[in-house]
Amino acid sequence: MNSTHYFCCYVQLSSLTVLLSFQNVSVRRYDTVIFDDFNWQVRAGEQWAVVGENGSGKTTLLEVLAGKWPVWRGRLTHGFGEGVLLHKVAELVASDYSFNRIVRSAAQYYQQRFHSYEAEIAPTVREVLTHQLRPVGTVNPNSVTVSASNISESDLLKISDLLSLTPLLDRPFVTLSNGETRRMLLARSLLKKPQMLLLDNPFAGLDVRSREVLRHALGALKDEGVLVILVTPETEIPDSVTNVLRVGNASVQPSPMRSENAKLTFQMPHYQQKQENLAIEMRNINVVYGQKKVLDNINWEVKVGEKWALMGPNGSGKSTLLSILTADNPQRFANDYSLFGKKRGGASMWDAKRIIGHVSPELHLYFPQETTVFKAIASGFFDATGVYFRKLTDEQTATAHQVAHALHVGELLQKPFKNISKGHQRLVLLARALVKNPPLLILDEPCQGLDFAAVEHFKSLIDQVCQDSSHTLVYVSHYPHEIPSCVTHTLRLEEGRVV
Repeated sequence: MNSTHYFCCYVQLSSLTVLLSFQNVSVRRYDTVIFDDFNWQVRAGEQWAVVGENGSGKTTLLEVLAGKWPVWRGRLTHGFGEGVLLHKVAELVASDYSFNRIVRSAAQYYQQRFHSYEAEIAPTVREVLTHQLRPVGTVNPNSVTVSASNISESDLLKISDLLSLTPLLDRPFVTLSNGETRRMLLARSLLKKPQMLLLDNPFAGLDVRSREVLRHALGALKDEGVLVILVTPETEIPDSVTNVLRVGNASVQPSPMRSENAKLTFQMPHYQQKQENLAIEMRNINVVYGQKKVLDNINWEVKVGEKWALMGPNGSGKSTLLSILTADNPQRFANDYSLFGKKRGGASMWDAKRIIGHVSPELHLYFPQETTVFKAIASGFFDATGVYFRKLTDEQTATAHQVAHALHVGELLQKPFKNISKGHQRLVLLARALVKNPPLLILDEPCQGLDFAAVEHFKSLIDQVCQDSSHTLVYVSHYPHEIPSCVTHTLRLEEGRVV
């Protein structure tokens, strides 16, 4: 395959050319030293995978290369040309909507909207990729002047084809699945034609086919001479990678793993009505965006105490189905479903949320970055996003500490949420979902960004919590090894239908 069919041509450099050189480098992130006396060299023709435990500095290393954090001591030099600023040739692929103020605002607004027609006026994938963005809530496109795009249609179609996005170009971006969103963010970065591509857990949230698409794209980039550095679990290192960098720094690790893990001693969920046999009843559920039927006549019954895996490829409708249950989708009003025997379609969203512990891949976007880890966890008692106005009881305070220590983030409680690693943020949000001991746990790809040890520990905690037959679980993952052993039932979706 001629890789330049997809990407622009770069000057071929000798394999002896040093593209990056860290010489006794120290880096601080807020009040924490992440790297001290760090040495590393990268040569032309290489493709690197960065691996390590949660909190070891993997993402920070990418952010240093992207110019987000300065070198505190030592020297960082590069071989991309004299006088060239390193961050000008680098592209750090966003892992969420935070890359752009308008897109982030639109994501927050439309995902909390109350009228389904508003999704149709959200920016499309094409508009996000070509930077043709109008302010949030724009009803009349002619009322706002948007600058001409510097992205050619041919480049747009080539990259969209490479990443299997072409059928999605005219879809509102807020209707994409998590995996489709990740591919869109990668396409946005590739369209900038960077010389150095920095990828933070790029395989997270991708189904089997999408992971193959990404591996193919990484091979094409390597053939063309683009330097790729990616943070990834050791089990997901692609064939195109030539070198592996293992990083670690005990100063930024959470509470150490103990030979005897902390126990979670919850009482029976106090919201649950014992006489109810069914936790979830979904009757002929349909969700439509424009001409696209995202969910097609879904019927699903989950008995109290059952543990289910919700499976299916990217775009199959999993996240949309969950958004009905969590009362985040406005089309719930047009659908018939019950939770623990109570009809929820027309009920208050807060009535639904009070009986659900929920984690989603984009949940961290809604948290005030200055809130502390403790407040982020404790906000789960009130279904808030990091801010609450009621005083905690002594029992709630003790429970928040207990759950935090069980998930090995107890030593981070007083740190601002923004100051901890993405892996630790994920653990904090898992703690938030568990803290009120809800009768229904909905965990949508909860292990994204966690290292192997953290995944295994989290699974053991879920198995422990779910020993109680009163707890009901719905668990989403594209990786069979991430599914806890307590799961005994599976609902599989494909193109919005049960298969």
